Amino acid sequence: MRSVRTSIFTIVAILVGIGIVMIYSASAIYAYSNMHDSLYFLNRHLIYLVIGLGMMLITMSVDLRKIRELSRPLMLLAIALLVLVLVPHIGKEISGAKRWFKLGPVNFQPSEFAKIAMLIFMADFIARKKELIKSFFRGYIPAMIVLGTAVGLILLEPDLGTAVTISVISVMMLYVSGLRVSYIVATFMASLPLLYMLLFKVSFRRKRLMIFLNPWSDKRGTGFQIIQSFIALGSGGLFGVGLGQSRQKLFYLPASHTDFIFSIIGEELGFIGTSVVVVLFILFVLEGMKVVMRTGETFEKTLSFGIVSMIALEAIINIGVTAGALPTKGLPLPFISYGGSGLIFHLMAVGLLLNTAKSCDTVR
Repeated sequence: MRSVRTSIFTIVAILVGIGIVMIYSASAIYAYSNMHDSLYFLNRHLIYLVIGLGMMLITMSVDLRKIRELSRPLMLLAIALLVLVLVPHIGKEISGAKRWFKLGPVNFQPSEFAKIAMLIFMADFIARKKELIKSFFRGYIPAMIVLGTAVGLILLEPDLGTAVTISVISVMMLYVSGLRVSYIVATFMASLPLLYMLLFKVSFRRKRLMIFLNPWSDKRGTGFQIIQSFIALGSGGLFGVGLGQSRQKLFYLPASHTDFIFSIIGEELGFIGTSVVVVLFILFVLEGMKVVMRTGETFEKTLSFGIVSMIALEAIINIGVTAGALPTKGLPLPFISYGGSGLIFHLMAVGLLLNTAKSCDTVR
């Protein structure tokens, strides 16, 4: 019988393997046409993967007590990096967004680091405060100040998707630790004016939201990408058109190796292929929740819950966007989409989960 750790590692390894194959399939022609190297994106993805595996081994091996001791310094570092990336000539700007640092051959996205730092900080905060979590002024407000600072800086990049993801996961961690529902409802109601401004007073977000309701109203503009995703998924049928045989990746579907790689999986491997990916994520969540349920320490339990929730939420959003069930938002599919900081820190999070699973490493 396999252990929980072995199961989690195997699931992640399969997802990463699928990602390697599909990134090459989705990007080779585009990379050859634009970079004159069909392996351009694959090679860079493998660099990120090696870095990510190294980080996973570190977080899997280091004593969790030492990681917990670093929770506040890591959060301060994350906030400092989020400030620094906004400074002109330091942060790298792409398509009007300042979200990256250029570090040699790779880009580093501090908001991805901030996700992990926030998970560790919140888990430590909850473990320290315990019963005070139910207190509005001594528990909830201090947590919201830290969360609000990080989220506010991420919104300045701007990156609404990551800001919402961090907020939802943090509130979920607080809720399962005893936070009063009334606090959550009050905060949500108070944030509605801000959400309205972010969604309806920013032109490109308003267009995305409106086009979600009817992509064909602007089929050559804002709705083009989601319509091409529909075509890719619909063309695949049950078994797909065959690995490497996608037509939508031939300059029809933008971001086919990043945010919309699930669409290419559907086209080339069909309903069977997409079902395998979905089932693997479900199995990851089920195995991850075993860690949550079997871990006794508050810090470890809350941290593992946050990690599982983060990966599950991002997978749901990505798949929901490609299927037209959610408005378009640039969130990659964990472990599968073309790498970068997301792959590195997702693997780092898995290392933390495997670390907490040591106490659960029993025969199933």
